[in-house]
Amino acid sequence: MENLIIKWLFQTKAIQVCSEDMPFWYTSGTLGPYYINTHFLYGSKLDAEDILEYMGVIAGEKDLYPSRLYKKISEQYDSNEIFREVINLIVVKSKELSFDFISGGERRDFFFSIMAAKILKKPHVSIFKDGTMFESDFDFTKSTVVTPDSLNGKKALHIADLVTEASSYLRAWIPAIKFTGACISSSIAIVDRDQGGREALESNEIAFYSFALIQKDLFKNAFLNNYINEKQYLMICDFIDSPKIFMTNFIKSHPNFLDNQINAGGKAKERALLFIEKGLNL
Repeated sequence: MENLIIKWLFQTKAIQVCSEDMPFWYTSGTLGPYYINTHFLYGSKLDAEDILEYMGVIAGEKDLYPSRLYKKISEQYDSNEIFREVINLIVVKSKELSFDFISGGERRDFFFSIMAAKILKKPHVSIFKDGTMFESDFDFTKSTVVTPDSLNGKKALHIADLVTEASSYLRAWIPAIKFTGACISSSIAIVDRDQGGREALESNEIAFYSFALIQKDLFKNAFLNNYINEKQYLMICDFIDSPKIFMTNFIKSHPNFLDNQINAGGKAKERALLFIEKGLNL
């Protein structure tokens, strides 16, 4: 049976898989066969880039930020079927959990946390990267600065687009909510990259749920439903088994790849030189 989240991830290009002879460069200077932009589930890459640009425009007035952002996101919810269905999945799961308010971290969490709060009629706490927080009523008509112990004893459901190692939670979101006197008791992320995030959250007594786990089964489902071909699926399986061996074998079978990337200039050259600097071409 086809998994709808997997369908939407590929339909919106939230997951992109490379061709067999051109893996993606990651910012770390490593190579891999797929790229994940979960926020494209907002409807499309274009839609996601539009809302991110809008966030930049309204960033200077944080007290008005949540209400302005809610208005734009609610319009997308009404007009885009995929985004609406993703939010509805979050809402259904959220109803199984016990919490007093919903939190989301700047910026991509807001894509999903704000609309869920509205539908569930729960207050929303927007956590900004500079440490400031604003609490909004569920209809986003009023937002106030969150102060120490202002949410004392309450429980938060933190909604995120993606969890990798949960570093943002450990560094920012958990301490921010603790500052208010509350705690994050549960979290929902659309995608779990299966890189230790679940374990990190559970060790902090946070119940965690996701709709898609980045393992071989997800890509097998994608292959069976013709979102990727067999060569792409096998390449991904090799990468999941061992990213280092995947990179070593690719460079051996494509001896001109690094030279071509360096000659291409720009980011490709930067990543290729970083790859060589790390000794990953050996």
